[in-house]
Amino acid sequence: MIQYFKNIDARTVAIEEPENGAWVNITPPLKQTEFEQLAEELDIPLDFLTDSLDIDEKSRFELEDNVKLIVLKTPTENNSINESDAFYITIPIVIILTHNQIVTVNSFDNAAIKKFLNTFHNRHPEKRNMMVLKVFEKVVMNFLDYLKEINHRRNLSEQRLYDSNKNEELLYLMRIQKSLVYFVTALRSNELLLMKLERTNFLGLNEDEKEFLHDLIVDTSQALEMANIYTNILSSTMDAFASIISNNLNFVMKRLTSITIVLTLPVLVASIYGMNVEIPYAHSTYAFYIPITIAIVTAVIMSWYFMKKKWF
Repeated sequence: MIQYFKNIDARTVAIEEPENGAWVNITPPLKQTEFEQLAEELDIPLDFLTDSLDIDEKSRFELEDNVKLIVLKTPTENNSINESDAFYITIPIVIILTHNQIVTVNSFDNAAIKKFLNTFHNRHPEKRNMMVLKVFEKVVMNFLDYLKEINHRRNLSEQRLYDSNKNEELLYLMRIQKSLVYFVTALRSNELLLMKLERTNFLGLNEDEKEFLHDLIVDTSQALEMANIYTNILSSTMDAFASIISNNLNFVMKRLTSITIVLTLPVLVASIYGMNVEIPYAHSTYAFYIPITIAIVTAVIMSWYFMKKKWF
């Protein structure tokens, strides 16, 4: 689906055709015919538009026929039904600067673009570089928001792990860890991209825009550092709680073994006195009470011993 927006009198207006200064936003569902038509209409290389279809596309920039391409990684929720997949993944967002328009291509619903659309009425179409930088800003903000959400999920999962002997909580943490791996990789790629943009001045920024870009690099570095810290904490937590669950399981097995031993000795006494052979006191009036007494005394002694050893 292709959407056209224009800023008219500080209002975001949807238009039918890509006019000068318009923002062209391409969202799912994506059709090859639409790509081909738009590429011909706006004089954009077709591969610039289709690069967003590759979820593993790296952050980069490129210039061809005076058309600028910037690929940036942005976070999004993972809608996979597989319970072992990460909660969040990263997807490419493509920004294309044509001669007269700004084109954004998303292979998934993109929260950063939605935030940018909500503030599009405050933008100045003639300041195209600043508009691109504002998209970068929304992407960084998304990373920070998702990192806070991940940290919150991690804290809740840790609290549940204290009383858990099951693997479900560890699998939950593993999904969080996968999300952090995606984030660390994407943030590192984005940081290198922004630093290269600053070094080469690919966008032709003025001094104010260069300062804004530098602030974005700092924010991206901060998000990357947060992701690395959360990853290290999570790895340590998973190792620690894996040991705790193993120790809890060992304690349960030790208790069950102790109970089995306590019950085995009385059963052994009863088995001996239940044999169809002549045994001492077999004809005594107390023939029933003797094995019962021996069994109870044996069970009490063994229980006292195991309690002393703190196996119960």
